[in-house]
Amino acid sequence: MDYILFVIGLILLVYSGKFLVQSGVSIARHFNIPTLIIGITIIAFGTSAPELIVSVKAALSGSPEIAFGNVVGSNISNIGLVLAVTALIIPIPVGKTSWRIDWPVMMLASVLLYVFTLNNVLGFWESFILFAMLAAYLFFSVKTSTPDIISDKNDDNKPQYKLGLSFVIVIASSVGLAYGADLLVNSAVNIATELGVSKRVISITIVAFGTSLPELTASIIAALKKQTDISIGNIIGSNIFNIMAVLGITGMIHPIAIDHIAFSFDIIWMMFVSVLLFLFIFPFKTVYLNRVEGSLLFLSYILYLAAVIGGFDFESLSSTFHFTLPWY
Repeated sequence: MDYILFVIGLILLVYSGKFLVQSGVSIARHFNIPTLIIGITIIAFGTSAPELIVSVKAALSGSPEIAFGNVVGSNISNIGLVLAVTALIIPIPVGKTSWRIDWPVMMLASVLLYVFTLNNVLGFWESFILFAMLAAYLFFSVKTSTPDIISDKNDDNKPQYKLGLSFVIVIASSVGLAYGADLLVNSAVNIATELGVSKRVISITIVAFGTSLPELTASIIAALKKQTDISIGNIIGSNIFNIMAVLGITGMIHPIAIDHIAFSFDIIWMMFVSVLLFLFIFPFKTVYLNRVEGSLLFLSYILYLAAVIGGFDFESLSSTFHFTLPWY
């Protein structure tokens, strides 16, 4: 029964997140909010909504491993799975903003996350710093970007739903996210207990994969349609939101207690695939993430899963990366 509830919760999360984005964008269109603002606020937040709701629910219900592992695992799968699979289907164009601004912000957030969890808890003030950095990042993105005025007047940018229906869908989607997260977290904990595996393993594999499904599905569909506007920046932006918004908001609501030694390997791997991505998107010769590079990213994801599922001795390896700061 737990497996059935897990699938139901996953389906609710995926579709609720999808309709939340669509209805949110529709409301924004009704009020003539520029495409740029919609992209870096409503869409970015909407695609991270499953991670946010799952993490808050997990932290409040006494499963901080799921709250934290969900974000770290999702960031790894976004790069090693979503971008990799998409690049295998069609080469992905890389914009300068992706490696000049977005990637450094994502890497900074990852490093700060590692440092902030050295004392085995992500507390209110650390979470507040992450969230404040997100606000500064969004403000900078708006100020330094030029909205496409022509595209805002395009027929394709008309509201998808009527205003009243849009609000109804937002409310229904929010309820679906909350209920889906409840089913997903509770069933994941029960499955982990039944299989005799840790909540960390469940969170960074199954739960993380599930909350990354919206990005994976959207990217594959766009790639199969040979749409050339698939953006690496969207995935990097999602990773930024996962750390700064999901963990930031969750940690301000309730401190996230984690075993830093147990999660060190996962955070290190998250930073490793981020560096690997940078080497591929930096414009040495091309401005595309090609199939070979996508294959290597996918291989890194498979190796990570093999290590996690295979029961690799993380604690002894993670202790190599562990150190303490004088004020902790």
